[in-house]
Amino acid sequence: MTKKEEKMNVPTEKNEPHTQLLQGNEAVALGALAAGVNFFGGYPITPSTEVAEYLSEELPKVGGKYIMLEDEIAGMCSVIGASLAGAKAMTATSGPGFSLMQEAIGYAKQAEVPCVVVNVMRSGPSTGLPTKPSQGDIQQARWGSHGDAPAIVLYPHTVREAFDLTVRAFNLSEKYRTCVTLLLDEVLGHMREAVVLPDPSTLRIINRLKPSVPPEWYKHYEENQKYPTPLASYGEGYRFHVTGLAHDSLGFPTNKSSEVAVMMNRLKKKIIHNIRDLVQIETFKMDNAKIAVFAAGICARSAKSAVNQARFDGIPVGLLRPLTIWPFPDDAAKKMLRDVDVVIVPELNEGQMCREIERLKMDPKSKLISLTKVDGEIITPAEILRVIREVN
Repeated sequence: MTKKEEKMNVPTEKNEPHTQLLQGNEAVALGALAAGVNFFGGYPITPSTEVAEYLSEELPKVGGKYIMLEDEIAGMCSVIGASLAGAKAMTATSGPGFSLMQEAIGYAKQAEVPCVVVNVMRSGPSTGLPTKPSQGDIQQARWGSHGDAPAIVLYPHTVREAFDLTVRAFNLSEKYRTCVTLLLDEVLGHMREAVVLPDPSTLRIINRLKPSVPPEWYKHYEENQKYPTPLASYGEGYRFHVTGLAHDSLGFPTNKSSEVAVMMNRLKKKIIHNIRDLVQIETFKMDNAKIAVFAAGICARSAKSAVNQARFDGIPVGLLRPLTIWPFPDDAAKKMLRDVDVVIVPELNEGQMCREIERLKMDPKSKLISLTKVDGEIITPAEILRVIREVN
């Protein structure tokens, strides 16, 4: 047994279910390995560094590749190249690095290259507070890249969920041929919880579907509403072109408006036609609730505690928690707004999720309260409970 296994209480029997004391960042790395990642390219940055550190040790053991690049731009570009060569590829970063990656993330979406970006958020802007939590990258995860591009963004609130949603991020990236972002709060990235991870053999893993047609028939961007679509890799004998320019079904640049429209609609349709597959939400004590808290990530943990206490006091309050931030859970949020009188949105930014709820708020009688904090400290259960009591 290695020192790392002793530290994590890993038994010698492989795949035997057991309790582990895991950090959130470690759970992300383990989820990536369970999903079949075999390439990591990136640049270390607090508070995501443990993801890179763990994979730098573990990837070579399973025949994978780990490369530390000179900066985050190079890291993201290496991930795109590795994926085009057939790898399940990822990187991990934080706010400043995520900003640098945006052009390459847009390229991955435009070229429909499967990959995963983990962003362990910290306070900003700029260098900000490297070791303090923030939820300031929620809108950037959707709109950071220029132009209209699809966005699939997942957001866990427990260490076990960090593992689960990492696996899901890889599955969705392969299924929909796009760059998927996994957001974590600094607190979750660095906190430890006792978790029991599933046997890897029980996990549903989506792998790349290879073309079954002769090379001369292959279209790299074939129109197909049923995902996943076949995807050839470099070196497999299939001729295709990859570019960030608007392109036709073979990947070659085009200025024809009809071909550009087909390409742009494909990027949009893979999201809007699969909302039910993409969006995950948790409802917590929402039965007969007249007050709702809408919260994600670390704020949802505080919100659950506040809701439990308020229910104990007889206050009809519940929680709606998005596990998928983008596409935004419009339908669930609209139902919440119809069913309750007051919605409280606690978040560690200046109101980025609250703006989305406000966009959906149709009834002028319903009340929307934004509870924000940007000083590097988390929102506590007591602070949420205080607002619940004030509006009850």
